[in-house]
Amino acid sequence: MPRRTVNLQSTDGSGFAEDIRAIDEQLGIAREFPPEVLSAAERAAANPVMPELDRTDIPFVTIDPAGSKDLDQAMHIERSGAGYRVGYAIADVAAFVEPGGPIDVEAHKRGQTLYAPEHRVPLHPPVLSEGAASLLPDQVRPALLWTIDLDATGDAVKVFVERARVRSRAQLDYVAAQKQVDACAADEMFRLLREVGERRLALEQERGGISVALPEQEVVVSDEGWALAYRELLPVERWNAQISLLTGMGAAEIMLYGEVGIVRTLPPAPGRAVARLRRTAAALQLVWDPDIGYADFVRSVDPNTSAGAAMLNAGMALFRGAGYLAFDGGVPEHVEHAAIAEEYAHTTAPLRRLVDRYAGEVCVALCADRDVPAWVRDKLRGLPKEMQESDQRARQFEGAILSLVEAGILESRVGQMFTGVITETDEGDPTTGSVMLAGPAVEASVTAPNGALPLGQKVQVRLVEANRAQRVVRFELT
Repeated sequence: MPRRTVNLQSTDGSGFAEDIRAIDEQLGIAREFPPEVLSAAERAAANPVMPELDRTDIPFVTIDPAGSKDLDQAMHIERSGAGYRVGYAIADVAAFVEPGGPIDVEAHKRGQTLYAPEHRVPLHPPVLSEGAASLLPDQVRPALLWTIDLDATGDAVKVFVERARVRSRAQLDYVAAQKQVDACAADEMFRLLREVGERRLALEQERGGISVALPEQEVVVSDEGWALAYRELLPVERWNAQISLLTGMGAAEIMLYGEVGIVRTLPPAPGRAVARLRRTAAALQLVWDPDIGYADFVRSVDPNTSAGAAMLNAGMALFRGAGYLAFDGGVPEHVEHAAIAEEYAHTTAPLRRLVDRYAGEVCVALCADRDVPAWVRDKLRGLPKEMQESDQRARQFEGAILSLVEAGILESRVGQMFTGVITETDEGDPTTGSVMLAGPAVEASVTAPNGALPLGQKVQVRLVEANRAQRVVRFELT
């Protein structure tokens, strides 16, 4: 992946593994699975429930981050008349997990896979999530096969899901997939991925959806040590994400029509939040026409400029408050996801997220005109709370690790000067906020002892504290 690594700083990583184990203990995260869960997983891996329908003829490929083994999704796109047909195979976790059995009970405790720099804490035992259930290349796997027909504009006209046996032909990371697209590869699917992705992005803009492509802060582990970098998204990642969003929107439509299921929701941003963003734009000297909404405005913002990065960072406040809504009988109110500007469900990552298995089972049953399984209905009402707790734990885990590595990389540099951009100021106290360094890839708290922080401006800051034990980094404007 391309990384902005200007002045990238690293450390040998001494003690980080022990420090991360301390974070595990603090948050009550169990890395190891109980023996009975591992035994059940071994048995399940050897005896999956294989569907009768054979679609191993479809030349699926997977596109994931480099090094991934827990492959939830495999894709194929072809032309269909004036439009397109998208085939999206999703790992069939229910083919391995007995409802109420040891694997299922443990998955409900965990909620989702957690990712650390040198390891992951999986939702399911690796013999399943990285082995028998993963859509690894050249392996016949049980899957939930979504078939989505699109018109020439990329809009969905028909969505259907069923169980099938599939086989992925290739495992690509984002860099390899982007090269296939850029080289106009012989495989038409990569050209169609770009076509469909761009059409779906255009439809997103029309309906008022928002996609923010901010560079991601990440920990890079290599033989030389641990480092921090900003990773910029490749175009293929956005196109790939649109296929997942397309499937999630189709799943929500099916469940809402059937009046049973679970959707992902995000309430509209309150007026005061949007008003604050308009003040932020004015402070950054960015032109935001009063008649233009945030979704259209944000597309004009360049994330590679200081002001643009600060603006997009501030806009992330509009994405707070996401949750899950379960229903069984009748269609609830307020089911829309404001950022997507459409009804939406999590259903494409069942190896890594508990709720997706349930959404997939509901959709398969409804498409087959069968009753939703009792084990699904029995757990639906409790899923929103389980996933909320899991999401909170994941945010705490990832935030603690990032803060740990930031402090560890900077602990020997207290008193030194750094160049950065003020990305956020406290509305109640403009002398406090956040600074994003040009290098290393650190975003941390900053104070201005002699006045307000200059939002969106390039500044010089002094590192006044880097406490690895407390996972704290603080800067001061000079």
